[in-house]
Parts: sequence; structure tokens; C-alpha cells
Amino acid sequence: MLLNWLAHLTDFIDRVTDNTGKIISWLTLLMVLLTFFIVVLRYGFNIGWIAMQESVLYFHGTVFMLGAAYTLKADGHVRVDIFYQNFSIKVKALVNLFGALLLLLPVCIFIFYISFDYVASAWRIMERSPEAGGLPFVYLSKSLLLIMAITMSLQGIAEICRNLQILLSKSKPLQLEKEVTK
Repeated sequence: MLLNWLAHLTDFIDRVTDNTGKIISWLTLLMVLLTFFIVVLRYGFNIGWIAMQESVLYFHGTVFMLGAAYTLKADGHVRVDIFYQNFSIKVKALVNLFGALLLLLPVCIFIFYISFDYVASAWRIMERSPEAGGLPFVYLSKSLLLIMAITMSLQGIAEICRNLQILLSKSKPLQLEKEVTK
């Protein structure tokens, strides 16, 4: 029963993270095209707009802040695999479980906590760009700090559930490995 519940929770969070990752991938393409357009206008026609340049920064921040949870799900974050690569599936699950519980979630909670007043202050004054002709949405960009902490925490919970499934499962290691790589 517990394994079933953990599987459903993990699948739900993973679907949310996957959908976010797909949307972010399109933002990446849009950011690259916009950057190309800015360069052509700037160096080909000597035309430039602060708002357009700032929009690339907004896209960049959005891609990195909202793409972090997707990267975690895909196991794409940097890891020093000197010992880890030789561990069994269950030992890897134990390392990942403690890493999420003792490092990932506390850091996400800390980031949320220290960023909350900063973001709330930006919303209170509806912070705008200090540049003439800049975008009036600085408060939205700063909100990505809180959203990143939330999405990383959710994906961290999914990772905890996934690793608990591995540790509590009575399946053989080969079956576990197939389940983990799904």
C-alpha cells in the first residue's frame, strides 16, 4: 500500500516536472532566436532596445531557475562519481535519500526563506528596470527564486519517494534498475 502511494506521488510530481521541462525547452529556443535577432539588429543595422536585451536575461533566468527541477529529475546535476558509480542500486538509493533529506530539501527551504522578503519587497513596489526603456517586470523575475525553491523541493520529494520505493522493494536489483531508469 505504501509503495503504491509513493509510486503515485512520484509519478504525479514527475509529470509536472516533465511538462515544465518541455515548456522550458521551447523558451530556450525562443531565447536563442531572440539573441540572434538582437545581434543582427545591433551589428547589422546599429539598432538596439534595452527591453529586448533585458528580455533575454529574463528568459535566461527562467530557463535556469525553472529548469533546475527537470535537471534533477533527469539526474543531470554534477555529481562526483568516484565511489557512487560502484555502489549497488540499494546503496545508491540510500545515498540519494540522505542527500535529498539532509542537503537538497534544507537548502531549498533556506533559499525560500531568505528570498521571501526580497521577492515580497519587489512585488510591493512593483519593481521595474532601472534602465530607461527597460522592462517593468523585475518583480516577476525575482519571483523565480521562490518558484525554483518550490519546484526543486517537489522534485526532491519525488526523489525521496523513488528512493524509498527502491529501499522498501523486495524486487531483484535488475528489476530495480529498470524501474529507476523508467
